[in-house]
Amino acid sequence: MFHLQEKIQNNEVYIIAEMSANHGGSLEDALAIVRGAAKAGADCIKLQTYTADSLTIDCDNEYFQIKGGLWDGYKLYDLYKDACTPYEWHKAIKEECEKCGIDFLSTPFDYEAVDFLEKLGVEAYKIASFELVDIPLIEYTAAKGKPMIMSCGMASPEEIEDALEACYRQNNRQVVLLKCCSEYPANWEDMHLGNIPDMKERFKVDIGLSDHSEGSLGAVVGVTLGACVVEKHIKLSTTESADSSFSMDLDAFAKMVTDVKNARIIAKGPDYTLSPKEKNSTVFRRSLFAVKDIKEGEPFTRENVQSIRPGYGVLPKHLKTLLAQTARRDIKRGEPIRPEDLEH
Repeated sequence: MFHLQEKIQNNEVYIIAEMSANHGGSLEDALAIVRGAAKAGADCIKLQTYTADSLTIDCDNEYFQIKGGLWDGYKLYDLYKDACTPYEWHKAIKEECEKCGIDFLSTPFDYEAVDFLEKLGVEAYKIASFELVDIPLIEYTAAKGKPMIMSCGMASPEEIEDALEACYRQNNRQVVLLKCCSEYPANWEDMHLGNIPDMKERFKVDIGLSDHSEGSLGAVVGVTLGACVVEKHIKLSTTESADSSFSMDLDAFAKMVTDVKNARIIAKGPDYTLSPKEKNSTVFRRSLFAVKDIKEGEPFTRENVQSIRPGYGVLPKHLKTLLAQTARRDIKRGEPIRPEDLEH
C-alpha cells in the first residue's frame, strides 16, 4: 500500500528521500541509502528511471553542452550516463524498501520506463520538473491510474494547468503538485514558497515541495505554508556523485524530518482553544484587586483598586464600571474584586 494519501488525510507530511545519482555507481551504497533513509524517518525512496538514450542523444554540438552551473562542461549524454540508476538495480532497491517498511517511487522519462515500472509493480509515479511540458509522457503515465506527483520547477501557471489537464483526460485526479525551484542548489530568494498556498487555491489539488535548497529551512517554511509532501535529495556522507553537492547527508536528513514534523505541529490552526497548561496560566493574568482596605459604602477609586496580577478577580475591562460604584461589603487589601461587587 502506497501511504501518500493516508499521510495527507491524517494531516501529516509525506517525506520523499530522493536518491538520484547518489548511489555513486554502487548498488550496495544504494541499498545503504534505503536503510539510512528509513531509519531517518523517510516515508519513501525515489529513483529516476532512465538511460542516457532515453533523455537525449549522443551529440557533441553546442546544443548538448552544459555551460555554467553545477555541471559546467558536461555533455548532456555523458552526465546522464554517469548519473543513471541501472534498470537491473530497481528490483533490489524496491525489495529493500519493502523490507524497511517504506514506499518505493520512481520518475520515468519515457514510455519504456513507464512500462518497466509497471512490470515492477510501482504504486505511484513522479514527473520531474523538466518533463512537466512533456504532455504525451504525462498522459501515458497518468493512464496507468496511479497517484501522480508532479514537480513544477520552471513552469508557468498555464503549463501547470496543461499538465493537470493531461492527467484529468486520463480520468486520473490523484495528483499532487510540488512547488520547486530548479536551481542546484536553490537560492532562498528564488524559491518563492509563498506560491504554495496560491497553488493550492488556484489548482485545487494538494501541494508539496521539492526542495533543492541547503539545510532544513526551506522544508520547514514550505510545511508551514501548507506543503503536505517534502522531497529532498539524500546521500551517504562518503559518496561523491553528480548530485552530491546539493544533497543532504543522512544525519542532516533525520534532523530535517524532525524539524518538518514539528513545523506541521507548530503551524496547526486556526484553533483558539486553550491547552490545559495554558488554562493553568490564566491565574497569572491581571485582574482587579483591592490594594487598600475598603469599607462597605466607600467609593471605589484608582487608589484602592488596581489592575494587578494574579487573575482571581474580575477582568480589568470592568474598572470603569466599578469606579462609578461604592463597595457593598468590606474588602480587605489583597482581596480580589468579585462579580457581585459590580452588581448594582
